[in-house]
Amino acid sequence: MKQITKYAALAAAVGVVLGLAGPGGASATPADPLKWTKCEGTGLDPRQQCATVDVPMDYSDPDGGKIQIAVSRLPSEKPSARRGALLLIPGGPGGVSLADPSGKGQKLPQKVRDAYDLIGFAPRGMAPSSTASCGLESKDLALAKLPWPTPDGSVTETMATARRIADACALNGGELIRHLSTANDARDLDRVRATLGESRISAWGDSYGTYVGSVYSQLFPHRTDRIVLDSNNNPDHTRVGRAWLAAFETGVEDNFPEFAKWASRPGNPYRVARKAADVRPLFLRLAERLDREPLPWPGADPAELNGNVLRQTMLTSLYAPDDYPTLAQMILAARKGTVPPVPEAPDESMMQNAAAVGAGILCNNVAWPRSAAHYQKSVDESRAKFPLTAGMPRGPMLCAAWPYEPREPAVRITDRGPSNILLVQNERDVASPLSGARELRRAFGDRAVMVTVNSTGHGAYLANGNACGDRAVSRFLATGERPDRDTYCA
Repeated sequence: MKQITKYAALAAAVGVVLGLAGPGGASATPADPLKWTKCEGTGLDPRQQCATVDVPMDYSDPDGGKIQIAVSRLPSEKPSARRGALLLIPGGPGGVSLADPSGKGQKLPQKVRDAYDLIGFAPRGMAPSSTASCGLESKDLALAKLPWPTPDGSVTETMATARRIADACALNGGELIRHLSTANDARDLDRVRATLGESRISAWGDSYGTYVGSVYSQLFPHRTDRIVLDSNNNPDHTRVGRAWLAAFETGVEDNFPEFAKWASRPGNPYRVARKAADVRPLFLRLAERLDREPLPWPGADPAELNGNVLRQTMLTSLYAPDDYPTLAQMILAARKGTVPPVPEAPDESMMQNAAAVGAGILCNNVAWPRSAAHYQKSVDESRAKFPLTAGMPRGPMLCAAWPYEPREPAVRITDRGPSNILLVQNERDVASPLSGARELRRAFGDRAVMVTVNSTGHGAYLANGNACGDRAVSRFLATGERPDRDTYCA
């Protein structure tokens, strides 16, 4: 198995019933057929173990070809208090949680670490599981994610890029890329559950992981124990990834005022304006200037600081207040006609892998419109209403040119199932805004309650949230006690 820490840095329901005792009190660790070995990599808890689980590539042909899912486990720290297993479901698409039992899992309170084996994994397509790649040209790796239009708002170039990347995925992606989907991610997790010997399983999913956790709870409701969904995506089954992309419009508008207050604070070494009200127009003017007159940026990708590079830096910097200095430094440099230091380039193999998995899942979940005119109209409307994001959230990703039709309808999240789901959501989240989380809350009905946290950033529980929200989630995981109704954590 390749070193799991290398990959931890990124970006039809089938269940095997083993008939073993399920959660519901102290129990011994169930026997399982996995061959656990010491995990490779650095910085891991020495107790963490790794194994692989065989799953069908195509669940409509369960006896056909198999692929492997890499899993990791950190056993309960108090076997007498053990309740079961807690899946750590990563974000993405294109994230991996193999190192999380030794990483973010160690932030969990002791009672939670006593109650569960912590389980990480690499979703199908992500190394070191059976791996997908589109073999993209280096110039397209940075373009495979977000469809920024040209300075005049045209989508002609992004449509051409979509066709080029989609053709590469069809040529190089092999059979596996056609079987990447959120529903199959959920089915894989149920195979992992069964192979672990658990009749039911708990989960903590964040970002894209909230959609995986939601789909799992819909397909396998009787296999769920305590489900925590953190930084929640709109579950609209008619749009799925398109809705997540569009959410950046409101996510940026929710978050930019917080950056503006920080960036105008007296004494801030990265202060860009004297008043918070001045930061937005300053940013928009600078982006427009860089559209017209990009600054050479040797060694960067692309090799110029243009308006869209500034906008992309804004987007990524709004994920957490700790990242605000990155945007402020770029603004300060560009206003002087200079550029900041070239950021460290990510590993190309990791980018290839994440790009392919993101493409497969986003495009296989649901069909996207294919008309350039459709996207042009939507981008024009978005640019007028949401100038900070310049139309990108309604642009054509490679799914506009995807050569394959979805193999099944996207899963619709409903209120049918046990009431064992807790949503935790920051009020200001650039990638998973509160408006989308409310749609998921409505879809679940009485199955869920939501804790809304008066905080800023992507990731609430034990991250950018607050103590009130953390206590509510920790109590639920440790004891099963949930708030009686939706709660606001001021």
